[in-house]
Amino acid sequence: MRHRRLGRNGPVSSCVGLSILASQGRVDPDAWIETVHYAISSGITLLDVSDLDPDSELAPLVGRAVDVRRQDLLLASAGPWQDGAAQLRRRCDQALARYEVDYLDVYYLRADLTTQVERGVSELAELVLEGKIRHLGLLGGTPHQLRRAHAVHPMTVLATEYSVVFREAEHELLDVARELGVGVVARCPFARGLLGGRLRVPDLQDARRAESVRRMVREAESIAADLNVGMSRLALAWLLSRNDDVVPLPSALDPVQLEMDIAAVGVLLTRETCDRLALVFDQGSAT
Repeated sequence: MRHRRLGRNGPVSSCVGLSILASQGRVDPDAWIETVHYAISSGITLLDVSDLDPDSELAPLVGRAVDVRRQDLLLASAGPWQDGAAQLRRRCDQALARYEVDYLDVYYLRADLTTQVERGVSELAELVLEGKIRHLGLLGGTPHQLRRAHAVHPMTVLATEYSVVFREAEHELLDVARELGVGVVARCPFARGLLGGRLRVPDLQDARRAESVRRMVREAESIAADLNVGMSRLALAWLLSRNDDVVPLPSALDPVQLEMDIAAVGVLLTRETCDRLALVFDQGSAT
């Protein structure tokens, strides 16, 4: 497993992380822990529980899952602004108790247009001084919000949706992150299931749009077949090729799926292939 630094002055992470969440329906806790342990033994060090339902039966097992090599891991979570600074602190304390850990390596402030960024970051900065959080990040948000957050306390990581299909972050957000020395965690690297085989195209309401999606996926799969790799592996390899400050964050529910994702680290794409893949979805978005 190769490694990348999260931001100019942040911690070193595996170049692929893992979003830890639960599947639909009942989950076997032992099998779930086995998957997390497989990720750790395979060299993944960034484990993100931001999308794990806090009421899930798996939440209290996080500490047990990461205890095998806690000092070597980066455990990330997130809290929304919503009810103000005091509630943000309370949510962080609850996360520590729920996951049975003493600290979180990265804690994101979830940002939307209503978030009072300065007040939220100020409160989280206090938790850094108390040793409950080691690094701060922003989950979502705009370029302006990232600048404002960074002015209050250095942001180590920006977590944002980013894939070869959804590349809005490239317009300005990633440029600001690099200017400030903030690392990038690419959430939803499979474009909400489109590139991982989990989106049912017939579910799309617009028939013309559904056909456009099918065509894009077929063309992308053709590129993957030419390289003798799976579509999800190609999607991760594309992200890894963008810049050495980007860490994709796929989710996986079993060791087999996880092994395929990790294999993307060994796929080196030419610039021609990267441009060709991006062009497929550029053309599709214009139809």
